[in-house]
Amino acid sequence: MNVPFNQELVDGVLADLNIKNIGSATIRQCVAVSKRLEEATGQSFIHFEIGAPGIPASKIGVEAQKAALDRGVANIYPDINGIPELKNAASRFIKAFLNVDVAPSGCVPAVGSMMGVFGSFILCRHLYKERDTFLFINPGFPVQPLQAKILGYNRVDFDIYDNRGEKLYEKLEEILSTGKVAGIIYSNPNNPSWVCLTDKELEYIGTLATKYDTIVLEDLAYLCMDVRTNKGIPFEAPYQPSVAHYTDNYILLLSGSKIFSYAGERIAVTAMSDKLAKRSFDYLQEEWGMKTAGDAMVYIVTYALSSGVCHSAQHALAAMYNAACDGKLNFVEDTRLYAERAEHVKEIFVRNGFHIVYDKDLGEDISDGFFFTMGRKGFTGDELLAEFLRYGISAISLKSTGSRQEGIRVCTSKITESEYAVLDERLRIFDANNK
Repeated sequence: MNVPFNQELVDGVLADLNIKNIGSATIRQCVAVSKRLEEATGQSFIHFEIGAPGIPASKIGVEAQKAALDRGVANIYPDINGIPELKNAASRFIKAFLNVDVAPSGCVPAVGSMMGVFGSFILCRHLYKERDTFLFINPGFPVQPLQAKILGYNRVDFDIYDNRGEKLYEKLEEILSTGKVAGIIYSNPNNPSWVCLTDKELEYIGTLATKYDTIVLEDLAYLCMDVRTNKGIPFEAPYQPSVAHYTDNYILLLSGSKIFSYAGERIAVTAMSDKLAKRSFDYLQEEWGMKTAGDAMVYIVTYALSSGVCHSAQHALAAMYNAACDGKLNFVEDTRLYAERAEHVKEIFVRNGFHIVYDKDLGEDISDGFFFTMGRKGFTGDELLAEFLRYGISAISLKSTGSRQEGIRVCTSKITESEYAVLDERLRIFDANNK
């Protein structure tokens, strides 16, 4: 194994791709760099950079989508509201795994949660004329603040690392009391730190969202993937924690990409609370000629963004939701593989002189899961990322996720058992070279 790679080779690839600092590169740019170095060296990279599913797509979804195509839906525009089968299944799924009641009418399909968030930003910005800012509880998915930037919306953020428990309440009130915040966004479990907000912390968010009439966008891409408790039994506690228990000002983002490994079909659901969907807003009427939030999300935002969502993929997601509710599809057990991988990979990193950056949930060890964060004394996250390229390891910097901490995000989805020894050897060489 010829690592570390020559620095001139790495610098040449970065220059060819017009990347001045790998720590500021997008996820897709990081993938491009690692692919180019693989071609140049003949050495395979350990890919920690992209959060793509590492297990096969649910067969239940695949068969349902094929059946829908065979029935001829490919030449039929889907209802922009979403097909009834999916709307009913989504409502049922939310009740089964969150113990939250959302009417089918409030469950609207999106082309992945990426579109769901993008559309939710647009909607929330047009509820009140004076509210032009979105609050990001970081670290977070780097594309979401980029979406707000593309839309021209103001952004404010803070790092959850130093703001857990009552400090979270204080920080939120400080920002929300300005009256400028249209929406709050976070993921739970968190991408990239795998921090899991407690019910008390979610109560703080919900209470203040109601007090200051701000909409919460809760990204549940990794639903029920906190393996410290078994949340996989439908209609039985423990349920996935959610802000929906503490406010009516919410939109839930429910993606099929990770929990059902259905990323390729770009299918998700936005679930708006019944009260929010029926609420009237004068600014909506003034701007769009449509008064209620629910109608505006469907007939203005969704219509303008995509004019509906892939017909056959909606049938697939409906089938998977129903199978999960019926106990025929245990997606929680299926995705437990990521936690098993994380346990092994963490041990390899720590044994070779690294440390977990976001390591605790209010005193409890962080859960193993799809992501975790790793740092090295003496290295910034950007420096560590740049050095790792020479050792055939690709990741993303925590800086790109809005974190104030130094380190990198590690995604466990693509690593296989056969690569554990390769990773161990490369980190051992790194450790020896950087004592």
